[in-house]
Amino acid sequence: MAISLDRRAFLRTTGLAGLALGLAACGETTAAPGGGASGLGSVKLQLSWKKNVEFAGEYFADTKGYFKAAGFSQVELLSGGGSGTSVESGLATGRCWAGLSAPTITAPAVLQGAQLKIVGATFQKNPFAIVSLNKNPIKEAKDLAGKKIGVQDSNELVWNALLKANNLDPSSVTRVPFQSDPSMLTSGQLDGYVGYVTSGPVRLRMQGHDPAYLLFADAGLPLVAETFTVTQETIDKERDKLKAFLTAEIKGWRDAVADPAKSAELAATVYGKDQNLDVKEQTEEAKMQNELVVTPDVKANGLFTMTPELIEQNIASLAKAGLNIKAEQLFDLTILDEIYKADPSLKLS
Repeated sequence: MAISLDRRAFLRTTGLAGLALGLAACGETTAAPGGGASGLGSVKLQLSWKKNVEFAGEYFADTKGYFKAAGFSQVELLSGGGSGTSVESGLATGRCWAGLSAPTITAPAVLQGAQLKIVGATFQKNPFAIVSLNKNPIKEAKDLAGKKIGVQDSNELVWNALLKANNLDPSSVTRVPFQSDPSMLTSGQLDGYVGYVTSGPVRLRMQGHDPAYLLFADAGLPLVAETFTVTQETIDKERDKLKAFLTAEIKGWRDAVADPAKSAELAATVYGKDQNLDVKEQTEEAKMQNELVVTPDVKANGLFTMTPELIEQNIASLAKAGLNIKAEQLFDLTILDEIYKADPSLKLS
């Protein structure tokens, strides 16, 4: 699957200044006639990218009726990735009620006055990685010195943060303009490139290559991803509605984690059928992303949760990216705490 990486790294500087002004419109949803069991009506969830296996949990929650059982007449899944369609701008304009984003995108919006909060994280580790080949592997950050690395302009922020986290002089690495073409790696033009561990290595392996990778999260830059982002108004005024939504999401992601093959099928043949996705490749990507979703802490505390330690690690990583923000400004995990306290059986068995 061809993926442009700017859905994680871009900082949508255009439009961010107006976020705070537009947030009054957020959280407004129209209850559809004959809504769900609790009359929660219809809401829109903005995805961080186009519909692929990355959103398998949402597909299960929709397909298996978890959203409707929670009281929603519909949860519409909006594709992301296009210009001007960030979750943060969507929340500001009322285009969506909730969205899947990342701290590197939400933090600058909050710092510019947007009343937004991250209330959970699907991926405990961001999929950003340095992808290389095992014949010339980059397995530690120190291996970057003297190498030619492909970096998209949109990923400059996280790239520079990685270098800073590892005390690497930018001049010690040759940065090469890159547009997500892995052939630059296989042809020897690059020693590695900034890509996603969920897709890059899988694609290379299917092409007969032997890939290696170094996760940013394992190289001094731990960040979560696919974060559930909502307005503060939603937390304050629609807390029970948000709990119902996250509970349905938890159930959907429990199913997705348990069945990568079905996750791929839903992505390729139903929700992303217009994306020309390969079921086999999507299955392998689903298996890979499960390693980012399920960690020992998640097994102990539940899907989407973040330990205080992980939150502080994210705050420290954001600081290395030049985003100085306090944990309480960006994260609110109390909703999930209440959900799991009320129903511990929702945790992974």
